[in-house]
Amino acid sequence: MIRLKVEGMSCNHCKLSVEKALKGVPGVEGAEVNLAQGTAQVYGTPQLEPLLEAVRAEGYEAEVLR
Repeated sequence: MIRLKVEGMSCNHCKLSVEKALKGVPGVEGAEVNLAQGTAQVYGTPQLEPLLEAVRAEGYEAEVLR
């Protein structure tokens, strides 16, 4: 599992957009975004950079939580 901190989400539409973008990345088996915490959990075996790029393409910033 990969955990991301996502900046800039303010509504449920934001949450759904980020989830959809993450689920579209090759290797992702599932993704859950928590709007209140500003985090995302990604399941599967995706590469990290495409995940970050997918979030950025939706207009948000993301970084890995370690």
